[in-house]
Amino acid sequence: MFKIYDISMSIHDQMQVYKNKASKRPEIRVMHDFSVGRVYESRISLDAHTGTHLDAPLHMLENGDTIETIPLERLVSTARVIDLTHVEESIGRGDLEPHALQTGEWVLLKTRNSFSEEFDYGFVYLREDGAEYLAERMIKGVGIDGLGIERSQEGHPTHKALFSRQILIVEGLRLKDVPPGTYMLVVAPLKLKGIEAAPARAFLLGN
Repeated sequence: MFKIYDISMSIHDQMQVYKNKASKRPEIRVMHDFSVGRVYESRISLDAHTGTHLDAPLHMLENGDTIETIPLERLVSTARVIDLTHVEESIGRGDLEPHALQTGEWVLLKTRNSFSEEFDYGFVYLREDGAEYLAERMIKGVGIDGLGIERSQEGHPTHKALFSRQILIVEGLRLKDVPPGTYMLVVAPLKLKGIEAAPARAFLLGN
């Protein structure tokens, strides 16, 4: 019997959002409740990059592909969870080379980011040289447990190095309770159209 690891962030109005920006905080309004009727109904307003989410190339590449162009077949795949909780600042080529990454697999970067539900302005990110290494290994996609895959890099070279090689990016994973190893990954973004990202439910299947 396999075990299911839910690696998604819960969406609520007090959740962690990028740089604690009020404009990125979900708004959940109760439109009807049982004090005024027979049903309970809510309205949700979300940034496309809320919580666990899948980025499409349009996020960083002018005229890049939009979220609906990413086929589901690329979002169900073998994935490797790599323990990088010892990394303090950023993940580079030297941190990734010892793991013998394989062509066509997803790589999920487990860092200290997974151990806090508060936004950390110094979150661990993937440096440009790390992204270039992943591109050389021809992986299918990369996920990280920060709300961004990079920070403090002029021109967003990490995103661009990955997107230009058709490597998918998932941000905002929760990997605290997931041991390093190989799993089956499922990423299920909302079926949105014409935009650059979508919130997603992501989970791993393992033994």
